Amino acid sequence: MKRIFLFLLTNILVIATISIITSVFGLNRFISAQGLDYTALLGFALVWGMAGSFISLAISKWMAKTAYGVKVIDPSRATGNEAEIVEIVHALARRAGLSKMPEVGIYDSPEVNAFATGPTKNNSLVAVSTGLLQNMRRHEVEGVLAHEVAHVANGDMVTMALIQGVVNAFTIFMARIVAYAVAQAVRGNDNEGISHVVFSITAFIMDIIFSILGSIVVASFSRHREYRADAGGAKLGGRENMIAALKRLQSTVELVDTEQKAIASMKISNKGGIMALFSTHPPLEDRIKKLRESI
Repeated sequence: MKRIFLFLLTNILVIATISIITSVFGLNRFISAQGLDYTALLGFALVWGMAGSFISLAISKWMAKTAYGVKVIDPSRATGNEAEIVEIVHALARRAGLSKMPEVGIYDSPEVNAFATGPTKNNSLVAVSTGLLQNMRRHEVEGVLAHEVAHVANGDMVTMALIQGVVNAFTIFMARIVAYAVAQAVRGNDNEGISHVVFSITAFIMDIIFSILGSIVVASFSRHREYRADAGGAKLGGRENMIAALKRLQSTVELVDTEQKAIASMKISNKGGIMALFSTHPPLEDRIKKLRESI
């Protein structure tokens, strides 16, 4: 419930912020007596699509820490397992050429999972669950952490935010063009008010349809970035460690909470069947196969 509340609150604040911006600059007035103003509509779509995505990116570390209750480890005071995790992440980060070490955190959960997030390479967080630490050997943990550090080094968080923003903008732009065409088609000369109702309903429906199609595109890019992070993780932490980590995840995948859709991109999981089109992660067996086939 805490995660759901934070997700809803964040989205409400983002929507309110963008609504104010579009109103102040008049970008929401893209329909006039002369017809549809495509320039204003494009500005409206870009602001809504890109701003929402990058605001979410900007607060991603805070969201992750708050939603998961991540305990950030102070490297100067860390002992035992915590010191070991920090040492592994920092060694991998230096190997990856990062100029600033990621924050390292642990969150209390039985799920076997890890994730990397943050707005930039120099402002990132790598977090692991207690379940992962309890169920994996050191070399397997190194494989998982190498994968996450590779995400940071590759700039995947920014890349995915940009892709999501472009897809959002396209969805908003096209949905309103279709909605305007439909509203124009059904409007009567003496009943102009009906067109606005038709426009709003059609735009809402098209937003849903284009968002579903767009999510397939975003998920496809995400899966590609996962394969790339696997390859990067293999270079940083060793291919055998990376393969061992993925094989261990195969045996513990039931311990990953996949019900939190809002943070699915942070989860080591994938869907089957037609839902595979919407999966942010490729099947573990495919990831292992690619690594084994790599030179």
